Amino acid sequence: MHAFDFYATCTLGGVISCGLTHTGVTPLDNIKCNMQANPSRYKSISSGFNKLLNKHGMGALFRGWVPTFLGYSSQGALKFGFYEFFKEFYSDIVGTQNAEKHKTLIYLAGSASAEFIAGIALCPFEAIKVRMQTSPDLAKGSLQAFYQILASGGCSGLYKGLVPLWGRQIPYTMVKFACFEKTVESIYKYAIPIPKEECPKAVQLGVSFAAGYIAGISCALVSHPADNLVSVLNSCKATTVRAAIKKLGVVALFTRGLPLRILMVGTLTGAQWAIYDSFRVFTGLPTSGTMLNKCDDSNLNQSYDATEYS
Repeated sequence: MHAFDFYATCTLGGVISCGLTHTGVTPLDNIKCNMQANPSRYKSISSGFNKLLNKHGMGALFRGWVPTFLGYSSQGALKFGFYEFFKEFYSDIVGTQNAEKHKTLIYLAGSASAEFIAGIALCPFEAIKVRMQTSPDLAKGSLQAFYQILASGGCSGLYKGLVPLWGRQIPYTMVKFACFEKTVESIYKYAIPIPKEECPKAVQLGVSFAAGYIAGISCALVSHPADNLVSVLNSCKATTVRAAIKKLGVVALFTRGLPLRILMVGTLTGAQWAIYDSFRVFTGLPTSGTMLNKCDDSNLNQSYDATEYS
């Protein structure tokens, strides 16, 4: 299982699941970012949609889809691929018994390490996306936003939001994977009376979606303050994290745009796990949610002819 082909399959599954789902919710993301960065003009979800449509037309809802697709495809590849790698890596360090005993810590450490790397790939695309969505009169396309950021801040301008992005994405990913793994375990333990391996694939994929949705709601709650900071920083409304916090205020830091983000992230995360596990099943791998995704010796189908030894 843990050979190059396995990690390559998980990496490609991450590209497909994250790239497609994040691009699909671009309209919701547009409203969320504007509610965070321009609260005086975008006061609610319904008025935000109407304002975007009336001022910029239907195309405005999908503004920023190119950097969204490129950024989250890159991030998904590294996040899912390295999660499986680091989960195995840390398990080998502590030993199989300790890894099973402290598997939640393995989930948390593996996902945090993976997202640290994935966030570096995502950051410049996130900066371009937010600039396009919150300043449409200044940045009408991806290249224009890219050159504007370079002109005003150089290459470092693309990574101005890296620390708050890590602050958003690392806790988000830790909860996403750990909560998903534990929820899958609980569903098969308490809600489904037969072992996972005996369940039809359709049932297993349904469990993946349900566990992913639950994990997504938890992710949104944990990472929302940092998400607000990323939107304000990359929209040119503030130049430092301290200035962004001051501009937002403590209450708004934790609450502005939260209901929409719960809806968006819950749906998105559930869909990600369903797509990711569907791809795994398509390529012959088991669905996610087992400690090390190891092959059981009983599945090797080794047979011995008893007559050889008679």
